Amino acid sequence: MRDENSAAGRVVFWAGVAISIVTVYFNTLGTVSEFWTSAIHFGAFGFLCALIFPFARSNNRRVQKSLLAVDIVIAMLAPACVAYLIYNEQALFDRGVRFLPTDWVVSIVAILLAIEFTRRTTGWIIPALIVVSLTYVAWWGRYVDGVFHFPGLTLETVLFRNFFGTDGMFGTIARISSTYVFMFILFGAFLVRSGAGEFIINLARCVAGRFVGGPGLVAVLGSGLMGSISGSAVANTVSTGVITIPLMKRAGFDARFAAGVEASASTGGQLMPPIMGAGAFIMSSYTQIPYLDIIAVAALPAAMYFLSVAFWVRIEAKRLGIVGLEQDDQPRLGQILREGGHSLVPIAVLIGLLIYGFTPTYAAGISILAVVAASWLSPYRMGPRAIIEALALGARNMISTAVLLIAVGLIVNVIGTTGIGNTFSLMVNDWAHGSLIVTIVLVALASLVLGMGLPVTAAYIVLGTLSAPAIYDLIVQAQLTDAIALGAVPEAARMIFMLVAPETTLGAPMAHDQAAALVAQIPPELKSTILEHTLDAAALTTALLSAHMIIFWLSQDSNVTPPVCLTAFAAAAIAHTPPMATGLTAWKIAKGLYIVPLLFAYTPFLAGDTLTALGIFAFGTVGIYCLTAAIEGYAESRLNWPLRAVLAAVGVLLLWPVDLTWKLAGCGVFAAVIVLGHRLAKRAQVGISSR
Repeated sequence: MRDENSAAGRVVFWAGVAISIVTVYFNTLGTVSEFWTSAIHFGAFGFLCALIFPFARSNNRRVQKSLLAVDIVIAMLAPACVAYLIYNEQALFDRGVRFLPTDWVVSIVAILLAIEFTRRTTGWIIPALIVVSLTYVAWWGRYVDGVFHFPGLTLETVLFRNFFGTDGMFGTIARISSTYVFMFILFGAFLVRSGAGEFIINLARCVAGRFVGGPGLVAVLGSGLMGSISGSAVANTVSTGVITIPLMKRAGFDARFAAGVEASASTGGQLMPPIMGAGAFIMSSYTQIPYLDIIAVAALPAAMYFLSVAFWVRIEAKRLGIVGLEQDDQPRLGQILREGGHSLVPIAVLIGLLIYGFTPTYAAGISILAVVAASWLSPYRMGPRAIIEALALGARNMISTAVLLIAVGLIVNVIGTTGIGNTFSLMVNDWAHGSLIVTIVLVALASLVLGMGLPVTAAYIVLGTLSAPAIYDLIVQAQLTDAIALGAVPEAARMIFMLVAPETTLGAPMAHDQAAALVAQIPPELKSTILEHTLDAAALTTALLSAHMIIFWLSQDSNVTPPVCLTAFAAAAIAHTPPMATGLTAWKIAKGLYIVPLLFAYTPFLAGDTLTALGIFAFGTVGIYCLTAAIEGYAESRLNWPLRAVLAAVGVLLLWPVDLTWKLAGCGVFAAVIVLGHRLAKRAQVGISSR
């Protein structure tokens, strides 16, 4: 990445300011079509990408000048392709979508630019996938036997659909990038520039610093709060880790553990509303579930994840005898609120506007103005220079995400064109033999493999397109089976069932196995009709959201799972610890990434019922603590192996969808184990001291 103070860096700065202003105008007051907005988005951020991410690196000054000249040419090509598209789009349709020589050249150059920009920002994996996808649909797919055989499209059709059409580079994913994602990243940049980052860290130190393991809890809380506005796990790690990791090391935590906590907590920032990386916006677009509904049900699961990380901190602190922060290291709440409390105002404005019914883009735009206005209530008053810097920072932070999402649109278009998504879902169902848990394990493995080369957002998009239908089908099949077993089948659905099994009498309770066998007999063409008549719309919506949320959570594991775990590597660089060892520690601490999705699959955690969700949250949180203590062999005191085994069983019980009586009994056993473990540890300590 080129230096911000270089000539190219200065051009990027001022171009970023202009791009931010124009994009805000498009999203609030402008009347430009969504297709043109997405195309301009590509041209603008392609221009910035070419200048800030060099084609290649060299220490030779003459070679550097030559490379800069190449980058300038490439930078100009991106907006030139967009200008050609805008001015010739109607003419292309008027002549019946027949390509002229210039259409061929421009569309090929634009796709090559999208591939090149992605290579510069994310590496070779996504470009390779794009090339494989495009050549499959245009060439070698016709030579493949079996379910993946595809007769192929002409090269002209492939180029039209991916550049001139509304389903490729400038399709749904690009529209999300140019609207919701950009506006919220810009909002986060304004918050950071107004002093929100320092306020968040100080607030975390004030709230969590006094508890056992306080420095580690500061990392967890600070990363959660910062992640809720930054939406980037690596940026979260770098911004908060420089403070929290030295703080934890100074308190007595092992350096590798400190880095692992920071990496795990920063990964959770992608799960925390209101931004959730770009995932909440993409999920809303895929599922047609309102963005506000998604972030409303995502808050408790995110809190559960952060508590799961906090449990590791507390247990390690109890083991090492680490107490809270010293009084000198703990700022006072009144002073913190005076200096940085203004940062809460725009967040409150944002949430209020979303609840009132404003679209996310308008809400983010008004909230940006609220950041500037609120800053005048603090020592960090944002004048013209600060506003310009925030505009430039937002555009710079958006470069990698913008070019990535536009390029991924090429892969998504191929998946939709060829029907590979449905084929993959059927294959997953076949491999899993109808088991939801096996399906989730397979998706988790696929997520891990994809995450070695793809950023989190790209991994979610690809896996969501491929696997969400399979998980959704299994969830609704389980609900349909339960409804039949309970005899809760409406009259309209019974009439349809008569076509499937005329000898079966519905409407009365039956054995669960018998109900499952009946569901397995339903032909695919009748399944959706029966589901619509048996399950209410809310249940189907919850199942769809659960499927996507499972994949979204599992896609986060690439941040903390070796061999490619960028968040853990960033934390290791700050802590001066071995990257791979740090990644393994972070992976162990981030076990909530695998546990909470199981609750999405088997419980109504995302159904929108507050009391039900709170119950699942409470019992599930205790269950995660039990599992953490069982793994570490330490809770409030050291645990022997029998007590660890009991806690592990209790943890599974509290996470399992069983009757309330069993869960209350599990909590009672948990309390008894804690008391017994404390007494045994105290007795052992007395025995040692008496020798």
